[in-house]
Amino acid sequence: MIYELEDTSKVEAMFAGWEITLIYSCLQKVMGKVFVTDTENPRSAMAFVGCFAFPAGEPERELIVNKPDGFVIMIPQDDRWSALIEECYPDARKITRYAIRKDTVFDRERLAEMASGLQEGYELKKIDSDIYDLCVQDPVTADFVSAFGSKEKYLEIGRGMVILKDGKFVSGASSYTRYKEGIEIEVDTIPSERRKGLATIVCSALILACLDESLYPSWDAHDMNSVQLSKRFGYEFSHEYTAYEVASDKRTH
Repeated sequence: MIYELEDTSKVEAMFAGWEITLIYSCLQKVMGKVFVTDTENPRSAMAFVGCFAFPAGEPERELIVNKPDGFVIMIPQDDRWSALIEECYPDARKITRYAIRKDTVFDRERLAEMASGLQEGYELKKIDSDIYDLCVQDPVTADFVSAFGSKEKYLEIGRGMVILKDGKFVSGASSYTRYKEGIEIEVDTIPSERRKGLATIVCSALILACLDESLYPSWDAHDMNSVQLSKRFGYEFSHEYTAYEVASDKRTH
């Protein structure tokens, strides 16, 4: 049986050195949960937020097979966890993701220049109460806010910017998650509006907004296109890592 761990300090050492801000969100109890099979003396744990799961410590089958319902991206801590995920979910899709360094020094002038390039007919707006309601109407944009669990929590600790055209979403960048020191950026543009520089504009605006609040805008890439986009803002590639997409048939987009 698995349990939600209230005292996350008991498992901090298991995740030491793992520079993924989604884990920080869980350990800091800003958002997400940490699951264990033993709340008193845990030997393994799984941090879970959004659709991401991070099993750590001694491999434990019960944590893997009792994942939250629906589509999950599992990030194994090591090869032992990878083998266990593959054993429990033989249909899981093994993928490569790309870590971005967490020590970026941003050029504010350059970001401001890129953020100012919006053409006539488009509108750049902060995700406020009305834009939040617009986001939740579509599975793609819902990802910008859904991990927060409620509108109130997103408006309190989430950060995001969108570009509208004729009052409809065309591009956006938002905090997929939040940790004490910053956010993890999620970005998307509708297919018909891609390759117009909109992602560059909206990401630059969000990064600047974060810097104004002394929040670090962390970036993690799901593909090489995302890696290349990140470089426009001054980020640097760190390393590749393995992930598993479990229950892909339940993915919303």
